[in-house]
Amino acid sequence: MRKICCSVFTLLLLSSALVAQNTPLTGKIKTSDGKPATYVNVVVKGTKLGATTDENGLYSIDNVKFGQHQLQVSFVGTSSQERNIDYTKEGEHFDFSLNETLNQLDEVIVKGYRSINTQPVSLGKIAISPMDLPQSVAIIGESVIRDQQAQRLSDVIKNVNGVYMTTSRGAVQESFGARGYALGSGNLFKNGSRINTGTMPDMSSLEKVEVLKGSGAILFGNVAPGGIVNMVTKQPKFNWGGEASMRAGSFNLYRPAVDVYGPLSKNIAFRLNSNYETAKSYRNQVSSERFYVNPSFLFKLGNKTDLVVQGDYLASEFTPDFGIGSLDNTQIPNVERGAFFGTPWQYNKIKQTTASATVKHRFSDNWQLNVLTSYQNFNRDYYSTERIQAAANGDWTRPLNKLMSEENYYVAQADLNGKFKTGSLEHKLLAGVDADRYHTTNFTFNNPTTYDKINILDPGKFPARTDIPLADTRVTRAETPTNRFGAYVQDLISLTSKLKLMAGVRWSFQEARAATTTYLLKDSLVKGVNKADKAFTPRLGLVYNLLPGTAFFASYANSFVVNTGRDIYNNALQPSLVDQYELGIKNDFYEGKLSVNLTAYRIKNNNLAQMAQYKADGTINSDATVKELVGETKSDGVELDITGHPLRGLDLMAGYSYNNMRYTKTPATKGSYIVGERLVNTPAHTANASAFYTFTKSAVKGLKVGVIGVYIGDRFGGWNNTKEQAQSYNRLITVDGYVTLDLSAGYTFKKVSVLAKVSNVTNTFNYYVHENYSINPIPPTQLMATLTYKF
Repeated sequence: MRKICCSVFTLLLLSSALVAQNTPLTGKIKTSDGKPATYVNVVVKGTKLGATTDENGLYSIDNVKFGQHQLQVSFVGTSSQERNIDYTKEGEHFDFSLNETLNQLDEVIVKGYRSINTQPVSLGKIAISPMDLPQSVAIIGESVIRDQQAQRLSDVIKNVNGVYMTTSRGAVQESFGARGYALGSGNLFKNGSRINTGTMPDMSSLEKVEVLKGSGAILFGNVAPGGIVNMVTKQPKFNWGGEASMRAGSFNLYRPAVDVYGPLSKNIAFRLNSNYETAKSYRNQVSSERFYVNPSFLFKLGNKTDLVVQGDYLASEFTPDFGIGSLDNTQIPNVERGAFFGTPWQYNKIKQTTASATVKHRFSDNWQLNVLTSYQNFNRDYYSTERIQAAANGDWTRPLNKLMSEENYYVAQADLNGKFKTGSLEHKLLAGVDADRYHTTNFTFNNPTTYDKINILDPGKFPARTDIPLADTRVTRAETPTNRFGAYVQDLISLTSKLKLMAGVRWSFQEARAATTTYLLKDSLVKGVNKADKAFTPRLGLVYNLLPGTAFFASYANSFVVNTGRDIYNNALQPSLVDQYELGIKNDFYEGKLSVNLTAYRIKNNNLAQMAQYKADGTINSDATVKELVGETKSDGVELDITGHPLRGLDLMAGYSYNNMRYTKTPATKGSYIVGERLVNTPAHTANASAFYTFTKSAVKGLKVGVIGVYIGDRFGGWNNTKEQAQSYNRLITVDGYVTLDLSAGYTFKKVSVLAKVSNVTNTFNYYVHENYSINPIPPTQLMATLTYKF
């Protein structure tokens, strides 16, 4: 590891001594009201040389020869401007002032189209075009979220190939996978801060969803290697606007929402986004109720400093639903899609509150400091039957569990972004630190461990209880504090006008403070031991721009994953070390109207941590915090991403992924996993495609139609087999692949629009399988419609 880190720094130093054939032409573009104009295209007319302005309105065009040139400035949806310049010396700046205001520019960008390879992602902590990133990136914008009437994050993620919803334990939260790895709580972010994954986040407040596939360890530390998902909320604006909407759908879905923004003064703007949702379900006796509000404020603290303050509150009540379960741990029962085997009173109540403040200060056109602080409180009150594991004849003794938990999460991070030159080399530098602290408190209660016996194949066989057993006495309180700290540096170096090197390293430290369990009825206390892990994680990547719209890349990243929980002997788990290799090509055709990206990768985890199947005494383990290190795994795959706007009014998105995730090295001892066996919940093949067309002329102007198709391939549920296992049967549950198809149609007239969708039009029947006890049928054909009025 030290040799790798030394190599990273050596490359950074050596790069400063290389000579690049590069004469950059630079400048700044502003709107008529003096604001930076972002995403503006600047081209040296008569050549293939050009650039796009960053978030500060700056552009830099490499390899421009001295002499007279004509610059052409344009952006989506407006006419271009041209200017003759006399470029006589290096370092000259050529600035432009556009005729439009910032608000007018924002409007045409929203209505227009930008290539996925030219949209900088905030998840990267520095504004770098994806074309210059040696990594695969996917961005799902507000228009897609709106057109597809996304209710949950899974509705958005299905547009990202290679990332998929894996399970839905109890149907109260969604779990995702990418490149063969489960995306845990460390992989889900909102505005750059980790959020709790114990509930389903709101979609109405989102401006976009960014997915950084593969390793993000250098930027965020302890993350699973499959990828990172960042939800970016809508921001305040200095012009009045907004909308009110009403969504209704099958199974008594009703969801009124409002989004309003505007100026409070010349230096303060606000935004308020809120909605209320209530719904029944295609699952019998299941219902939900949610309330969400997201206020935000933008303060202009001078010409160079912005402060954004946001609040976020979600209250959610949902009937825990473990689906239809399994028979004899091996077979999915043949029961109707809506069959519900819980009680009419069981509940899962969640309240999640977040507050954050972000300061952006521009020292100059080339240097910027971003500081983020946030606090999150998560409360859960849960009481339910669970784990449907019935006998072969359908008999099932219903287990009962009541839990209360609270999590307090504090985050602080600071990032310095800079652009500078050493000799003839250009640098885009990111340096930063981050720290966070978790403190979780969990209570158990004196509830009965079993409720009654029913038969899931013959409901009339046994009488079912309907009363609520008393469980008002707290038995234990477990407190677990965790501290994290990281420091990182990354540099994107333009070695030549076509060749770029990205190199960086992160130092991470995580301390799991001694967990304390208090037995409240006995007035006794048990305290664990402190555990600290630290490591350097390097990153190296090369990008070669063969043509202005084509880039090849290759990268290597190393990370260490701190494994939470404990083993069956109550000892802390050792970290897992992960190596990732990635190759790819990114292409923009027809001036960015069609993007085709292809990526191949290999991820090797030296010791994957999974939930332990058995306790030390040999009994079945039901505690998700009790884990085991199962040995080496490898994940190899290929991903194809296609996005485009080939014709006016037509938006396309498609993708295909192949993944081979398997055990490659395991211990020879009894109970170890089988080398070569594919891991559960990792489909080999996934694909997605969507097309939306908006009529812009004739009598049907304003009409929009669309189709969305998703394919999830064959996969395994249940448990992986082990060496010399006690069971005589194959513990894998085979789940067939499936295709779902959604159809949409809408119409917009002036300020009013209506959009309707029929989802799963073929009424495909399949399952989300979580191990062998929470098996939930996918939703049937449903109708949803949204009526919107824009202010």
